[in-house]
Amino acid sequence: MDATVLRSIVPGVIAVLVRRGADFAAAEDAVQEALAETVRGRPAGEEPVRDAKGWLITVAWRKLLDATRADSARRAREERVEGEPAPGPVPSADDTLQLYFLCAHPSLTPASAVALTLRAVGGLTTRQIAEAYLVPEATMAQRISRVKRTVAGVRLDRPGDVATVLRVLYLVFNEGYSGEVDLVAEAIRLTRQLAARVDHPEVAGLLALMLLHHARRPARTAPDGSLVPLAEQDRSRWDTGAIAEGVRMLQAALARDRLGEYQAQAAIAALHADAPRAEETDWPQIVEWYDELTRLTDNPVVRLNRAVAVGEADGPGAGLAALAEVDEALPRHTAVAAHLHERAGDLAKAARLYAEAAHKASGLAERDHLTRRAARLNARLS
Repeated sequence: MDATVLRSIVPGVIAVLVRRGADFAAAEDAVQEALAETVRGRPAGEEPVRDAKGWLITVAWRKLLDATRADSARRAREERVEGEPAPGPVPSADDTLQLYFLCAHPSLTPASAVALTLRAVGGLTTRQIAEAYLVPEATMAQRISRVKRTVAGVRLDRPGDVATVLRVLYLVFNEGYSGEVDLVAEAIRLTRQLAARVDHPEVAGLLALMLLHHARRPARTAPDGSLVPLAEQDRSRWDTGAIAEGVRMLQAALARDRLGEYQAQAAIAALHADAPRAEETDWPQIVEWYDELTRLTDNPVVRLNRAVAVGEADGPGAGLAALAEVDEALPRHTAVAAHLHERAGDLAKAARLYAEAAHKASGLAERDHLTRRAARLNARLS
């Protein structure tokens, strides 16, 4: 069976098992074992599966019964779960949303919530999540086990916090492109699921933001893997279909007049996408959207990005004045200062700041990019 189809039905399968009396951790383990059985393949001669969800529920329920029978401490519970439901079509019920809210439980750290969402809602294996996080599989297995113990007693019938769910999906999106599973594409897939179930302008705003950023992905790196800044990207390589869809979703969300931070971020991304060339970017309007975003979040990273926009709209001097109001300890502060000093013509200071920013960079690609910037300016000065 197709892996994408299986991942899409995992939340509903887990929820069915929970409604039948299983706790969340046991249900999730049983579904993962059932998924592993699909990987091993069905015996030769058996008819193909016509109802993937019903088949997965049946197999997972059997796995759950096997685990229950093997645990002598749960003999009392065994009688309650002994009656195995007959295989066949399962009544339609949409429990995916409850799983989103469970995975975004306030007792979990953001990293734990992301891992649980990828496992329970995304249907990813522990190995796939470990590869995405660049940690050993055993480490991720221990982390997920701790998370499931934390939420083991939480029922699925309590209302959740949409803002928390959106924050978790935003974190999944920002995890990047490492590992077997593309977490950016996975975040878009999960957010599409949420948008189909929740009528909320910020859900549409987040999906629009993801699509607009993802549309630029083909142009973000050079053939040698180095980063290509937005102003230098080949815009003919941008995904115009994703841009058009993102803009449509954003316009519909903004028309509801319930502005939120994801809609404001998407509006900024849309203005970048709308410019045929970098020099045609509507920077004054972008500054206005950053002002809205600052009002909504008062986030220091927003003020840092606003300083860049002010530098483009009103000149590097104005940008440096705006940057002076931002905490210097903030990541990327030194890189932004280097960029603004370069635009102001102070190449020696810009080169020094680029080198300093490269030393502080957390990622190899960013470090190489900033180092090349510093070397280019030093070559011009020599």
